[in-house]
Amino acid sequence: MSSAIDSQDIAAIQAVQTGVALYDRSHWGRVKIADEDRLRFLHNQSTNDFLTLQPGQGCDTVFVTSTGRTIDLATAYVQDDAVILLVSPQRRQLLMEWLDKYIFFADKVKLSDITEFTVTFNLIGSGSDAVVEKLGAGELIGKPYASHQIVSLPSVEGIRIAVGSGLTTPGYTLMFPITDKDKVREQILELGAVEMSDRAWDMLRILQGRPMPDSELTDDYNPLEVGLWQTISFNKGCYIGQETIARLNTYKGVKQYLWGIRLTAPAEPGTLITIGEEKVGKITSYTPTGDGHFGLGYVRTKAGGVGLQVQVGDAEGEIIAVPFVSHEYPS
Repeated sequence: MSSAIDSQDIAAIQAVQTGVALYDRSHWGRVKIADEDRLRFLHNQSTNDFLTLQPGQGCDTVFVTSTGRTIDLATAYVQDDAVILLVSPQRRQLLMEWLDKYIFFADKVKLSDITEFTVTFNLIGSGSDAVVEKLGAGELIGKPYASHQIVSLPSVEGIRIAVGSGLTTPGYTLMFPITDKDKVREQILELGAVEMSDRAWDMLRILQGRPMPDSELTDDYNPLEVGLWQTISFNKGCYIGQETIARLNTYKGVKQYLWGIRLTAPAEPGTLITIGEEKVGKITSYTPTGDGHFGLGYVRTKAGGVGLQVQVGDAEGEIIAVPFVSHEYPS
């Protein structure tokens, strides 16, 4: 477990704070849901409300098991004739199989994996508005999360640009055919973006609390424990896992929460979080930072929250809030 941060990563993190970074997110999955029942189908398979969405809009949604456990956090973009789901790389195949299992004979739903033919780039940082304006999508500035439109550049057509960087940092998501990848990348770098590595992105996502499958999103946790309130509609009616999630909300039954943990030393994921002799949780992700060490972990609700002092292996830790998740019950 390395605690070193190289100069390129430092430059990319700095660009996020003062300019714009370009992150190639093409290894994430892109799943296309088409035909006339597409919105109803997604409405019934995940936590958010799809029936109110119009073309050019979108949302984050969570796919959960029948017992309300998390499978993946996905972003959906509603088009005129289809919905594109941006899904985590390690859940792409599972979600294709999962969704296909729920398409019944009378359903007018067509499912296809378009990952290999497409690209996803993220613009991340305060300078992303200026870049998007130069790319011809200035109308999106100030629009709600996941709003999107198609633009064309010189020699490149059909770039879908959407509001949202995939993190809490302001930014945009670009999706387009893989044949144009090098051209678009060059044009964005010419506009002043700094390339970001997977390592630097992972550091940012841990610092901000964005959960990932096999770490924070597993069969051990439900979306309320993760803190993904913004992805859940509590009045849309039945969907897979809805009864469990509704019951937890109604009876305030969330027994553990995902928090950030400021650490005095590195900590391997899976390390127990303790107070004295009592086990109160475990670490799910760790990253070195420019000024120390940081982790994500689940902590039992009864143990406490922000400001709680804990032990994490050989390290001491302090529980802090992270911006991607919320532990406030909706009013």
